[in-house]
Amino acid sequence: MGRATKVVLAYSGGVDTSVCIPYLKHEWGVAEVITLAADLGQGDELEPIQQKALQSGASESLVVDAQESFVKDYAFPAIQANALYENRYPLSTALARPLIAKLLVEAAEKYGADAVAHGCTGKGNDQVRFDVSIAALNPNLKVLAPAREWGMSREETIAYGERFGIPAPVKKSSPYSIDRNLLGRSIEAGPLEDPRTEPLEEIYLMTKAIADTPDTPEYVEISFEQGIPTQLNGEAIAPVKLIAQLNQIAGNHGVGRIDMVENRLVGIKSREIYETPALLVLIQAHRDLESLTLTADVTHYKRGIEETYSQMIYNGLWYSPLKGALDAFVQKTQERVLGTVRLKFFKGNATIVGRWSDNSLYTPDLATYGADDQFDHKAAEGFIYVWGLPTRIWSKQVRG
Repeated sequence: MGRATKVVLAYSGGVDTSVCIPYLKHEWGVAEVITLAADLGQGDELEPIQQKALQSGASESLVVDAQESFVKDYAFPAIQANALYENRYPLSTALARPLIAKLLVEAAEKYGADAVAHGCTGKGNDQVRFDVSIAALNPNLKVLAPAREWGMSREETIAYGERFGIPAPVKKSSPYSIDRNLLGRSIEAGPLEDPRTEPLEEIYLMTKAIADTPDTPEYVEISFEQGIPTQLNGEAIAPVKLIAQLNQIAGNHGVGRIDMVENRLVGIKSREIYETPALLVLIQAHRDLESLTLTADVTHYKRGIEETYSQMIYNGLWYSPLKGALDAFVQKTQERVLGTVRLKFFKGNATIVGRWSDNSLYTPDLATYGADDQFDHKAAEGFIYVWGLPTRIWSKQVRG
């Protein structure tokens, strides 16, 4: 791969991305490194991160507030698709990667860079998500991944950084690897690498332990328009605030923890802990509202689409042609997904206790077993005869 002269580096302020700056310049001959930190609601103060990048040798340090786009353009489509990887993980970290890739490409075009870079290692999913997304958005840009190639241990990486004035972490390094944004936290490594080990309570930040949750239930109503959440308890609320508020409510009741062994794209299994309170609750509520407003055949067919959709997000194919085609299908299904879902939060559970919609396909006088029943029971016998006819013919042939 030919080396670059001007690079835009995805920057988090951690050891690896900080060391990438002098490494790119001194080992790979890059003349200028511009860093880009995306504010996705991770809660860090980005001003110190910006200063650290400049002190580490960056010529310019960009900070982009992308929270609203993160929710509206990435999280909401995933909610409309009920996207749960392996039917459990709502893709809180994976959804951030195509957005960061887009910001990198836009910055590279604005500043005339001939390459972009990231600090991913060769073992995880994020390298694939970045590389493929960048290639989809601008196939002419080089993608550099120093941490994938430098072969240094963490101690060696810290020592290399110190040579160029990057201070070593002042506090004792946590054994865990943690990624956080507005949608949730992912925690891995350290003691969690043993799937038998129960996670310590100290790793959780967004969700309370069951023992610490309120002793009285809390009811919340979430309203949707075209499959997008727009209101909490009857009040219109902006996208970012909706996620933040629902994170707080659900997390306060211990809702939103996932402990799973997942299949990484690179072929290994990984034990992951996630905290995704709002995202899990929104998918749960949205799927329930679909049961009220979509026909049976659309609902059943969409389940297969949802599985493919979630795999594509996880595998870094957000900007692929198939993902675009699936988006069109999902958007069509959402036209009538309007209404409200009522949830009861209590002791680690978010239980749906009611739902209603102006587009409801639920017909009380057909569903009731009471005196108002309008269903023609006499029609059932003929229906069953025709429905079961192929089975009856098969049985006579096989059993004689």
